[in-house]
Amino acid sequence: MKKRWYDYLWIFSSIYLVLGFFNILFAWLGLICFITPLLISIIGGSKAYCNRYCGRGQLFELLGGRFGLSRKKTPPKFLSSKWFRYSFLTFFMVMFFLIVYSTYLVFAGATLNEAVTLLWVFKLPWQWVNTSFVSPWIAQFAFGFYGVVLTSTVLGPITMLLFKPRSWCVYCPMGTMTQGICKIKHRKG
Repeated sequence: MKKRWYDYLWIFSSIYLVLGFFNILFAWLGLICFITPLLISIIGGSKAYCNRYCGRGQLFELLGGRFGLSRKKTPPKFLSSKWFRYSFLTFFMVMFFLIVYSTYLVFAGATLNEAVTLLWVFKLPWQWVNTSFVSPWIAQFAFGFYGVVLTSTVLGPITMLLFKPRSWCVYCPMGTMTQGICKIKHRKG
């Protein structure tokens, strides 16, 4: 099968994650992967982003499929259940709003928290990053957003290893959100 330009978006996802490790401000690039699927589902009414353009899903397919790092087992049914997917989306959205809130607090004068939280529990120090050349609120958002991205990047490979390569896609918050948008859009149309 002929490769298309979007078959290589997994490279962007990988580079973005690595760049964020060395300079937390690259976390702002993650908003592309946050806004693009929403726009595609709102404007186009489809899950084209998930099916074609998601670099993370492509990376899991590459690692789990081509490189055989997956057990290729069907994920448990609860992962794809409505209650789990929407609960997981709600949890991620609460985390996102807490990031926005902490960013606002820093904007209003609170102290910058230079830590990335992995799995919403483990604080990873990120003191080697120089953020002194930007406003503290810009850095605060980057720290928080990178924590969400890093958390999903840890959960994704775990489910890839245990189950099918793209098992993360079954309960991915962005996939759940875009699916909900598409359902609403098609009901109205």
